[in-house]
Amino acid sequence: MTREETLALVKQKIKSEKLIKHCLAVEAIMRSIADHFKEDAELWGLTGLLHDIDYEETKDKPEEHSLKGAEILQELGLAPEIIQAVKVHNEMHGLPRESLLDKVLFAVDPLAGFITAVALVCPSKKLADVEVKSIVKRLKESRFAAGASRTGLKSIEELGLEFKQFAEIGLRAMKNIAEDLGL
Repeated sequence: MTREETLALVKQKIKSEKLIKHCLAVEAIMRSIADHFKEDAELWGLTGLLHDIDYEETKDKPEEHSLKGAEILQELGLAPEIIQAVKVHNEMHGLPRESLLDKVLFAVDPLAGFITAVALVCPSKKLADVEVKSIVKRLKESRFAAGASRTGLKSIEELGLEFKQFAEIGLRAMKNIAEDLGL
């Protein structure tokens, strides 16, 4: 699937603009992290774009989220590594994250939401005014963006990447598409 076909599929399955923007943010960060780890940025980007493909369908059944997404992607014949990463990104299932792609998606998903939350508390509500030190500082505030899994965010350190560097990569990626994100 090309990126254009993938985005069209996402827009067909997801009606919420906010959720589409989240998927775009995860895609951008996944591409940048792929470059950091010298991995396939196209494959990693598509994984990020597709990771919540089933969210609206399963929002009232969180125990099905990501499992249904993996089924949808399998039916479409996507690469097994994309399917697996999407399937295991929901920590509710307790499924093992084995590949680097699995582990990075698990960390990037909450990072995109966390950075968005930091931007939204800025007076301008713009990514341009967000600094890495603000992201790092806010991580210590358990009530801030409480929905962003701290387990997921901190799991990046198991891969040899300090959270500050992770936040830097994520913020830069999101700033590059700030207009698309409305931030």
